[in-house]
Amino acid sequence: MKNFFFKANLLVAILFLSLSCINNSITEKIVCPIWYPYTLDFEGPELSEKDNTNPFTDISLTVTFQKGDRKISIPGFFAADGNASETSAEKGKIWRVHFTPDELGDWTYEVVFIQGKDAVLTKQGKPLDLDGAGGSFTVIKNQNSNSSFYKHGRVRPNGTQLQHTDGTYFLKGGADSPENLLAFVDFDGTYSMDSTKQFMKTFEPHLQDWKTGNPTWKNGKGKGLIGALNYLASKGMNSVYFLTMNIQGDGRDVWPYLDPSTFDRFDCSKLDQWDKVFTHAQSLGIMLHFVTQETENELLLDNGDSGRLRKLYYRELIARFAHHPGTTWNLGEENGPANFSPEGQTERQQRDMAKAFKELDPYDNYLALHTHSFDEARDPILEPLLSFKSIDGLSMQINLPHDVYNQITKWSRKSKEGGHQWVLSMDEIGEWHTGVKSDKGSPDHDTIRTEVLWPSLMAGGAGVEWYFGYRTDHNDLNGQDWRSRDIMWDQTRYAIEFFQKEIPFWDMKPTDGFLISENGHCLAKENESYLIYLKKGGDLNLDLGEKTRTFEMTYFDPFTGNYLDGEKERKGTGKISWTNPEVRKDLVILLQEKR
Repeated sequence: MKNFFFKANLLVAILFLSLSCINNSITEKIVCPIWYPYTLDFEGPELSEKDNTNPFTDISLTVTFQKGDRKISIPGFFAADGNASETSAEKGKIWRVHFTPDELGDWTYEVVFIQGKDAVLTKQGKPLDLDGAGGSFTVIKNQNSNSSFYKHGRVRPNGTQLQHTDGTYFLKGGADSPENLLAFVDFDGTYSMDSTKQFMKTFEPHLQDWKTGNPTWKNGKGKGLIGALNYLASKGMNSVYFLTMNIQGDGRDVWPYLDPSTFDRFDCSKLDQWDKVFTHAQSLGIMLHFVTQETENELLLDNGDSGRLRKLYYRELIARFAHHPGTTWNLGEENGPANFSPEGQTERQQRDMAKAFKELDPYDNYLALHTHSFDEARDPILEPLLSFKSIDGLSMQINLPHDVYNQITKWSRKSKEGGHQWVLSMDEIGEWHTGVKSDKGSPDHDTIRTEVLWPSLMAGGAGVEWYFGYRTDHNDLNGQDWRSRDIMWDQTRYAIEFFQKEIPFWDMKPTDGFLISENGHCLAKENESYLIYLKKGGDLNLDLGEKTRTFEMTYFDPFTGNYLDGEKERKGTGKISWTNPEVRKDLVILLQEKR
C-alpha cells in the first residue's frame, strides 16, 4: 500500500469548523477526534460538470478504511475545485471522501480510483494515478463538543427508539416545515420552476439569530438559514425535516442536479453550500431528516425502479452527506399510491429502493418511510412491509390528532409481531390544511399538546416534528419564520426534557390497563416506574391489583414546564382514587415504586 500523506497530490485535514485532524510535524502522525468527519481530497482528471466524461458517473473513488479486521468502504464524489461553495466552480480536479470514524485507535486506508463508463455503479474501469495509494491516522477521544452527535456518536434504531453509539438514547423534537427548506435564495442554482408558485426563502426573520463566527459563503451569504437553525437549537429542538428533490411536487424549487431535467449530473457548488448548512446543524445537535422525494415525483427516476438514475441520486447524497452522525434517510413523503395520487411506487419498488439505500450507505444510517394519513391508504402499503428488515421505521403522517396514540401503538405492535420492530415518529399531523397553527392562531396549542405531543410519546414513539399546514400563517411552503411557533417549541422541549431526565423511556411500554380512565395514558416499566398522562387533569384512578404498593410521586405541568407541589409519597392497594394538584388542563404524574 503506497503511503502518500505528504505528497502534493493529497490534500488532508479539511474537517468540521475549526476542529481538524492534527499533523504532528515531529512524528508525522495524523490524529482525529472520534465522530468528527475526516475529509480527504484527491487530485484526478480535470473535468467539468458538463464534460463528455461525466465526473459523477465515469470516475469512481472509493476509500476503504480499516481498523484491525474491520473494513468500511466509503464512496467519494467530484468536488470541482475543492472550494465550490465559495467559487461556484463547475470544473476542477478534486475528488473528495468524508469519513466519520467510530472507534478509537489506529486506522489505515487504501484508495480505489478508477475511470470507466458508469464506474461509480459498476465498480469497473481502468486505474487512475492514485489507485492503490493509502495512509494512516489515529482516532482519539473527543475532548470538546456540545453536539450530541459528536459527543455520543451516530444515531441508529434500537427497538422502538433511536440510540447513539455510546448507548445514550435520542428522542427527537423539531420542525417538519417548511418542507422546501432548501429553496433558499443564497444557494447556487436555486429557483422556482413554476412562476405561479413562488416559495423561495430568504429567512430574513432569522438574520438576527446569526452569530459572529457562524459559517457563510460567498462574502456573507447563508446568514438567514444559519440563523434559523441557531434559533431552532436555542429552543431545544434537535431535528429538521427537508426535501432534497421536489421536481413535480408542491414547491418545485429544490433539486441537487445541474438543472431539473438532467438526472445524472449534480451541482457541485450548491451541494457544497448545502453541506455547510448541514454541518452547522450537526454542530448544534440537530438531526438531518433527508426526505428524498414527494408523492408526486416518486416515479420520476427510472419510473419508480431502482435503476441507474435512482442509484446515482442516492449514491451522491450518501457520498456527500452520510458521514453526518445525526442522519435520517426518508425514502419518500406519502410514499405509495393513494386516491389523490394513484400512480405510485409498488411494494416491489419500495423494497428495491430500501435495499439500494442500505447497500449504498456504508454507515447504515436510520432509514424510514413516510406514510399516508388515512388507514385506507396507509394499511395496504404498510402491511406487506411489516417483516421487511431494510426499512427501520415509519415517519408517521396522521390526519386526525385524536388518532395519534392508537396509530402509533398499532404499528408498533404490528411490526413487533411481524418480527421486525419499527421505530415510529410523529412527523406530520393533520388535517392537511391546518397542522400546527401559529402561536397567533392557537396561543395555547392545547389540541396538539394533549392529542399529539404527549400521546405520541406515551405510545412509545421516538419523537415529533411539527408540520405547519397548507393554509396557516407561515405554512409548509411559504414559512420562513420559526418564531411563529415559539410557544409550541417550548411545549415540545418541556416534554422531551422530562422524558430524558426522569424516566427510562426506552424500557417502558404503554400499559393503559394500570390506569382506570379514558382521560389519559400510562407508560410503564413494570414494578418500577409508571408515567401517567391525564389530558384533562383531575383525580388519578388506578388499579394496583392485590399487592400493596408505595410510590414516590412527581407532578409536572406540561403546559408550563413546571414541577408542581403535591404529596411526595402515597400507598395503596386494589382500585384506588387519589386527588391531584389542580392544573389549567393536562397533568403528568410520575410514580416510582419503592421497594
